[in-house]
Amino acid sequence: MWFDSGRICLDLAATSAPREGLRDGDGLRLWLAGAGLVPDRTPLARVDPDWAAAFRALRGDVEALVRAELDGADPREPALSRVNALAAGPPPGLCAVRDHEGRLVRELCGGVDCGALLAAVARDAVELLTDPGDRDRLRICAGAGCTRVYLDTSRGRRRRWCSSERCGNRERVARHRRRALAAGAG
Repeated sequence: MWFDSGRICLDLAATSAPREGLRDGDGLRLWLAGAGLVPDRTPLARVDPDWAAAFRALRGDVEALVRAELDGADPREPALSRVNALAAGPPPGLCAVRDHEGRLVRELCGGVDCGALLAAVARDAVELLTDPGDRDRLRICAGAGCTRVYLDTSRGRRRRWCSSERCGNRERVARHRRRALAAGAG
């Protein structure tokens, strides 16, 4: 389920493919921890299906805005309004606390709040879509059947796949098979 696109809002967008990753509170709990939105030791007992529905709605709006940007189209106003409204909310507060070994670690101040976590992701989307440098690095995976969007941070800006291990490997295997078939037919 985890995909590192280079931006947290794009990571959220990737949770819908190849299968729904935010079906319920358990799926959202895994994504929140994997995406780093909550520190490692944060208890996430209060995450429920309503939270998953709110994150799926934000995901749809982020996807619509990013796709519009990639297509050179005007963003859909309802999606833009909803993302802006969420981004205006306060993000989660972080505190430094001592762990059981005495080291300082991050913890959310005041507990886990759905609105604050949504605000953090929506704010990331606003930052992405308003930063010309990041917008220019948005790419759609060239893998067959893959529609994931990622930020191309490669040196030459020539990255083609969301993941070299996943889509890149599939493409290399398919290319090898095509060459082998062509060599066998000739």
